[in-house]
Amino acid sequence: MKVMISGGGTGGHIFPAIAIGNALLVEQPGTQLLYVGAKGKMEMSRIPAAGFEIEGLWISGIDRKKMWKNILFPFKLFSSLWKSYRLIKKFSPDVVVGVGGFASGPLLEMASRLNVPSLIQEQNSVAGLTNRLLAKKVDKICVAFDGMERYFPKEKIVYTGNPVRANLLKESVNIESEKLKWNIQPQCKVVVSLGGSLGARTLNQMFRDQTDLIAANPNIHFVWQYGKLYKEEYSQCDTAKLDNVSAFEFIDDMSSAYTIADMVIARAGALTLAELAVVAKPALLIPSPNVADDHQTKNAEQLANMDAAIVLSDSEAREKGLALAIDSLENTERLDSLSRNIAQYGSRDAARVIANEIVDLKSKS
Repeated sequence: MKVMISGGGTGGHIFPAIAIGNALLVEQPGTQLLYVGAKGKMEMSRIPAAGFEIEGLWISGIDRKKMWKNILFPFKLFSSLWKSYRLIKKFSPDVVVGVGGFASGPLLEMASRLNVPSLIQEQNSVAGLTNRLLAKKVDKICVAFDGMERYFPKEKIVYTGNPVRANLLKESVNIESEKLKWNIQPQCKVVVSLGGSLGARTLNQMFRDQTDLIAANPNIHFVWQYGKLYKEEYSQCDTAKLDNVSAFEFIDDMSSAYTIADMVIARAGALTLAELAVVAKPALLIPSPNVADDHQTKNAEQLANMDAAIVLSDSEAREKGLALAIDSLENTERLDSLSRNIAQYGSRDAARVIANEIVDLKSKS
């Protein structure tokens, strides 16, 4: 079996793509996989690091605020469609899969023109533009939220949940021993802040502005991922130097980070929410206002309405976020309730289910 998987741009697309590929290798040993990403984006290094081959397209998203920046877009699109055509002809896939992101558009478009069975995986509660445009052309659409009929043909929708990194699915480990790996005392409560692989400006400013508050709570240890874009600005700031703060550009062992966390502060991207649900961690969500269709706010509101997460607006976060997290740690009953409720949204089997949908498409072709 040969499968092409496309998409990327952020970890929210890359990690599900890797999870689906790994699941295919389990369900169909010997499957040949070829990934397709956007040149210059993080998938071009992360996918090979996971052991898979990747090809890059000259493609980028449309800048909706500065339209003059889109002057090269028609040329990039034509180039990407032509390269997608050549890749499909050369690799001869049985199925083409899109997980969202710039690169999935041209590849899925060309797959539909060449009558190659195709599937897209939509992670968010608000469908992305690329997936909306592709919906009528693909054969199946795997979703993680209810009510997606407002974006996609109902007969194509399969509810699968969102795939998460495989190492998050391992059996529970000893929390105290994990804390020792981080040089955190066993009696300390732990707050883990995740701004994504690139970083989140507001979350970083929140830590920078609340140095005194953090220092005044030595019984709480803060694990702070500031992200690649903000290394120079925050890695040596006063907050990062506190004894009860561990500051990182990127956390490689997310399984361990989630294990030690009593509360997680994070944006509300679909992958983050899927992971929080699988590991059943109480969360303070601060949705990014800088995403298409404000989909992170809508993601977070779905959980908040079911008392499965605490949600704070981006505009309030710098002043109130850490104080709210610290206060929440005192209410163990509330934390337990949040943990139970968010666990209901966890899908530990999503990657396998999607892999089987891909296999099913191949068998019907």
